[in-house]
Amino acid sequence: MSNSLTVIRTIMCMLIGLPVLSLFSCEEKRPQKECITFEEMKDPTKDTLSNWSAVPKGLQSSFITTDERMPKSAAPRVAVNKSVTVAGWKGEKVSAQLLLWSASDINQVELEFTDFEGGEDVLPASVGQARFVRYVMTDEFGPGCGYRKPQDFAASLSPDILDNLECFDVEAKTVRPVWLTFSIPSDATAGSYKAKLKLYAGGRSVESFEIGLDVVDQVLPAPSEWLYHLDLWQHPTAVARVHNLEVWSDAHFEKMKPLMKMLADGGQKVITATLNKDPWSNQCYDAYADMIIWTKKKDQSWSFDYTIFDKWVQFMMDLGINKMINCYSLLTWNNQLHYNDEAKGEVVTVELKAQSKQYVEMWSVFLKDFTRHLGEKGWLEKTNIAMDERAPADMKAALKVLESAAPALGVSLADNHKSYQNYPWIKDICVGAGSKVAKEDILARRAKGLITTYYVCCGDKFPNMFTFSPPAESVYAAWYAVAADFDGFLRWAYNSWVENPLTDSRFRTWPAGDTYMVYPDARSSIRFEKLVEGIQDVEKIRVLRKKYTEENSPESSAKLAQLEKTIESFNTLNPSADWQGRLNEARKLLN
Repeated sequence: MSNSLTVIRTIMCMLIGLPVLSLFSCEEKRPQKECITFEEMKDPTKDTLSNWSAVPKGLQSSFITTDERMPKSAAPRVAVNKSVTVAGWKGEKVSAQLLLWSASDINQVELEFTDFEGGEDVLPASVGQARFVRYVMTDEFGPGCGYRKPQDFAASLSPDILDNLECFDVEAKTVRPVWLTFSIPSDATAGSYKAKLKLYAGGRSVESFEIGLDVVDQVLPAPSEWLYHLDLWQHPTAVARVHNLEVWSDAHFEKMKPLMKMLADGGQKVITATLNKDPWSNQCYDAYADMIIWTKKKDQSWSFDYTIFDKWVQFMMDLGINKMINCYSLLTWNNQLHYNDEAKGEVVTVELKAQSKQYVEMWSVFLKDFTRHLGEKGWLEKTNIAMDERAPADMKAALKVLESAAPALGVSLADNHKSYQNYPWIKDICVGAGSKVAKEDILARRAKGLITTYYVCCGDKFPNMFTFSPPAESVYAAWYAVAADFDGFLRWAYNSWVENPLTDSRFRTWPAGDTYMVYPDARSSIRFEKLVEGIQDVEKIRVLRKKYTEENSPESSAKLAQLEKTIESFNTLNPSADWQGRLNEARKLLN
């Protein structure tokens, strides 16, 4: 009788497309679920012609490195690996990647961690998180900046979105990566831990993978304590549009909370705010909604309503982003301002050059009142008037107004004209990636409490964070920063979403993915996770430098010398072809 049951169960396993691993694997049932999610775009490449006939029946699996992006429709050719070991400091987040694929449809794929056991010490299963990676349409670098038509650039699907799903239906002849994140508690006991990652399909157990987690006896500070100056610009209006919410409503702020908390947990230091009309002349899909309402009264006096500005800034500070408030801008990209005109009963838009008398008059009135308001809120010392890639003549005129009307305000500048050399006192300078700043200049600025960072944009092929960029470039960006002695990194768009950000990352003017790093509903991305990994590396370097210097022993001095030599090898934007391998070896030094 028992043999007959075994045969029946084996046949059932084969019928639902599962490998016959064991009697237990087919018997362990889970509740049936409907895996509802959005539909990805169709693969436009010749990968859809890939030959899947050699792929065995059922759900296939293997661990691959986190540096790999696997095409969706090509049958994988990988060395099968059923276990993985990751290492990290206490308080650190580390990653691994599991690849799933099947020649036939496999429904209700689920993953579940067991507890992580290390002798008498146990870490809860919640330390591990498994997220299905979703494919988004991308293109190629091409000329970098400039208007582009989709048909002029090669399109492909890129695995990038980390989706927050309980289960997923794997389509026939497709690949589905799974991103594994391990959040090591800061109070964990150092040592080696083991866990299992259980894979289910169709409500039944398919396979169990061995997971090793090595906890290094070092503590990474909390993100709020990181010194790396991260500045990814936020775009609140994009959130309202994508989720069909009234801008600045309570529902809008509630929807932004997990998205901006994810940014805070990545070490973000700066709040992006606006002073008047969209400073960038609606260069994104969505224009920036006003945060401060300007009104010219009938008696020709001015009033300024800071309600939304205050709500936004306090909201971000409550989430932990509280080092700087960068307000854009005295120099808008189209030189326009707008205001409510009480006498005319309408919104008036004016175009003012920075050298004009009216420019001086309007901005002077505002800046004096803004300074008063910031002082009352206790935010004056945190606030900068920010300007983005403006011509030197306009910069000179704007700074003259600022010095006259609001000398207590700081200045932040994203500089592609090397203007920083003329204004060494600017609080927050960010130079284009191709601009070299002498280390002695950075050190002198740092001694005065001034910030010096670098940025990449549509014109920088490497290192960058487009949806087609190799994931390791996001890590390299941080290692370049520490090698060149920058204080951190700026990228212009955290969430300036395109029309359909979950499916198509291409945009009308720049390489795909240039306008955003993360996705709606606080979905992270491979790019963002790797960016944070690089920042963690920088903080670990800071800890180790201090440790080795204070120990001052021959052994620690040798370790410090080796570390510094390794770091210096990344002080280039044109690395040798083996940069990914060298980067991975360098990262191992930190453990």
